This record gives sequence, structure tokens and C-alpha cells, in this order.
Amino acid sequence: MKKWSLPLLLVFILVLSACGNTAKTPTANGATNESAPSDTASDTITYESENGPIQVPANPQRVVDLSSYTGNLLKFGVPVVGVDKWSKANPNFQDQLKDVPEVSADDIEKIIELQPDLIIASSDVKNADKLKQIAPLVTYTYNKVDYLTQIEEVAKAINKGEEGAAWVADFKKQAQTAGEEIKAKIGADQTVTVMEGDAKAMYIFGDAWGRGTEVLYQAMGLKMPEKVKEVTSKQGYYDLSLEVLPEYMGDYIIFSKTLTGDNSFQNTDTYKNIPAVKNGHVYETDATAFYFNDAVSLQYQLDFFKKSFLGN
Repeated sequence: MKKWSLPLLLVFILVLSACGNTAKTPTANGATNESAPSDTASDTITYESENGPIQVPANPQRVVDLSSYTGNLLKFGVPVVGVDKWSKANPNFQDQLKDVPEVSADDIEKIIELQPDLIIASSDVKNADKLKQIAPLVTYTYNKVDYLTQIEEVAKAINKGEEGAAWVADFKKQAQTAGEEIKAKIGADQTVTVMEGDAKAMYIFGDAWGRGTEVLYQAMGLKMPEKVKEVTSKQGYYDLSLEVLPEYMGDYIIFSKTLTGDNSFQNTDTYKNIPAVKNGHVYETDATAFYFNDAVSLQYQLDFFKKSFLGN
């Protein structure tokens, strides 16, 4: 009996220890999972994605973003190790992404080398099955939810839900105040058109297609010309020619300008005779800094509008 007493005692102690270390794992909606052992529970959370529950890192350290949500990751302090070409080109992100490589969904081997612990992408991403084998893959359908809910969803996916909700609440207050100040200065009935492009292709946008549209029309409550509202209601944007451009221009114009494009149309009489142009009510910005509606981009756009309309 003495020969077996010590080993049996050790086994008994180990079993008790394992039972006592059962952890409560936080999930995306604040619930807990009491069945998972501590050696794995502290490493993951359950995120309720649009495709169902998925296990993701509780503290992601190497995220690859193949969507337009890089600004959300940067805002909430999550390390990014690979981004798509649009994020890489965004001047708002240049300092933080200067050493981060550009990747696409076709660069499977390159993504493997980056050793991501989480991949975020759009719902139509190529090679989704292969990406899932590398790391947990969270995908989003653009405009399936409103722009602020989208920020909160990405925040939940990286276990920063409370920070995301706090940021959204603060942004709403900032934008509402700015909108009231702008309308008080220019008049509540004044309209604003958001345009982008060059001599080869020209577009106007609705109220939910990046380019500051969410800030202008939704958050600040500025008015869109009725004709713009009509033609953008279905797909969110509308392409048009220089000849009809004046018909869609509001009292103010936000020109998301392609700096490397052919902008010679600005020298034509058709453009110069647009009332907003003649009145000096055109505010130009670099298109590459205006594409997205993530947390970093939205703050940049809001600050741009405050400076443009209010001079501060």
C-alpha cells in the first residue's frame, strides 16, 4: 500500500486542481462560458459574427485586414501585420502602417508568413476557405449594418466592445454639435453635394458610401440636393458626365479629389459657372483620405468639415 499511496495522491490533487481552475470566458455579448478550462478560455472569446458564432483571440496581436476596417483596428490599439492596398495608400494611416506589408487574399503564402492570429475581410473575399485554415476569419458585408454599428461590431470582434461603444457615443455628440454650428452659420436649408473623380470618371454619392457622406448627412444632418437623393437611392452612388454635373451640385460641394487624375474639367466654363464654384463653396480633399468610414477616417472627415465650414 505504501508503494502506491504517493502516485495516487498526486493524481487526486491534479484532478482537483483541474476542476478548480474552470474559467468563465467572456463572450461578445457579455455572457460567460463556465465550461472551458483556463488554459484555453483566457485566450479566446466567442464573437457573434454575421455568419454565426466564431472563436477569436481575446487579445489579438497579429491581425491581417483585407477589408476597409483598418482604421478601427488602429483606433482601438490592435496590432496590424498586413493590410489591403487601399488601407496602405490611405494617408491617415501612413505613420502607423509604414512598416506593415500590403497583402491581398491571393497572397496566401505571404499571409501564412505573417502568422496572423485573426483575419478580417469583406464577405465576398476570395480564398475564404484557405484563409480560415490560417487564422479565425471574420467577414462583414458592406452596409449590412449602419456605419456606427459596424465600428461597434469590429470592436467586439477584437474584444474592445466597451471602447467601441464609448467612441461611437462621443463621435455622435461631436458631430451633432458641429452640424448645429454649421447650419447656424450657412443656413439650415443649404444643400451639400459630395463628388469624386476626374475627367475620365465622375461620381456623386448618397448618405452611406464613405467620402464623408455619413458624417455630413447622417451625423451632422446637413441636406442633400433632392436630385442627388433620387439618383443615389438604389446603389449609393451615381456616375455622370461633365455636361450634366451642374444639375446635381448643391450650394456647397465636397470634392473628394483624385490628385493623380486628370482634373482639367475644372478649367471648363461648365464647371466654373456652377454657383457653388463661383461662390467659393467647394472644399477639396485628397480622395485617398476620404474613401472609408472607419473610426480614424470619420474623425478626420469631421475635423475637415469643421475647418472648411466654420474655419476652426
